[in-house]
Amino acid sequence: MSKIKPLSIVTCVTFLLLVGCAKQQRLEAIKQICLPQTTKAEAIAKAENVLGQMHFAIDKIDAEQGYIRTRPLPAAQFFEFWRSDTIGAENSAEANIHNIQRTAELNIKQQGQKLCINCNVKVQRLSLSQPKGSSEALAHDKFSSGRTTLEKRMKLRVGHKTWIDLGNDDQLETVILKRLEKQITKQQ
Repeated sequence: MSKIKPLSIVTCVTFLLLVGCAKQQRLEAIKQICLPQTTKAEAIAKAENVLGQMHFAIDKIDAEQGYIRTRPLPAAQFFEFWRSDTIGAENSAEANIHNIQRTAELNIKQQGQKLCINCNVKVQRLSLSQPKGSSEALAHDKFSSGRTTLEKRMKLRVGHKTWIDLGNDDQLETVILKRLEKQITKQQ
């Protein structure tokens, strides 16, 4: 009986931590922020910082054109609590079921007296097609003695890998832009 009580308490505490506060917050999606009194160089430096804090790696940066693109970042799983690239319960659930990756692009343009920053986050899901071949060939490969047992178990039978576009992640775009706006205005 004494073992059941601590186990039930731990279970309840874990459940409450996973559920969190009951109020669900809804982010209003923004695609662009415009800031006065900011240079393109400052905005690019801050954007690199914000994307780096979110664990994105920069793939391409063009300071003259005001363009930044990141490498595809695999989505955070539920146990990666330190990551902030999966926003919302639906995105989190999908990232735990499928192989998801996100690529962020920032365009920084001068519009009159203001510097405007656009963010676009593309989401892709991995699709693995089945290998082609007859069942006899697959059976021979499985039972042949040419390879060690460990090699047979570890071999991934994949015909073709394809990344399927799932559209944009409006929630992550909004979070990136808000963090960038906060960093830039904090400096001023």
